[in-house]
Amino acid sequence: MIIIGIILNIVGVIGVIVPALPGVMLNYLALILLYISRGQAAVSIDALIVFGLLTVSVSLLDYVLPLWGAKKYGASRTGIWGAAIGMVTGILFFPPFGIIFGLLIGAFVGELIAGKDQSQAFKAGFATFIGVLSSIVVKLILAIVMTVYFFIHII
Repeated sequence: MIIIGIILNIVGVIGVIVPALPGVMLNYLALILLYISRGQAAVSIDALIVFGLLTVSVSLLDYVLPLWGAKKYGASRTGIWGAAIGMVTGILFFPPFGIIFGLLIGAFVGELIAGKDQSQAFKAGFATFIGVLSSIVVKLILAIVMTVYFFIHII
């Protein structure tokens, strides 16, 4: 089970950046497997509860931060969809920086399609970009913390 946990942690950290993977959920699953295989000597129930609550909170923030940033600067639904499509396209065709530039360009183009002028489109697109980027950073921090916790406790 330790090997599976290691794989889950690696894929979990990658999954924070690649939207098709569940990310921090996999890191949390690795901790649950560590608990199942080694018991409270490796992972306490308190740690599982704290990491579980953080995982749920970060997963919710994944939806809230981009929408908050977009709403604050008047982004349209089309701009948000453009950001998501740009992010996936950027990941597929221009890794690793494609996620950042694809997100920004996608949000900008989405806002132009929604009928906003270039200035408004850039402002709303940039706000969407900052919201999504903030969400990724928060998830990445949690994924790395859980991965480090896992590796410290498998010894």
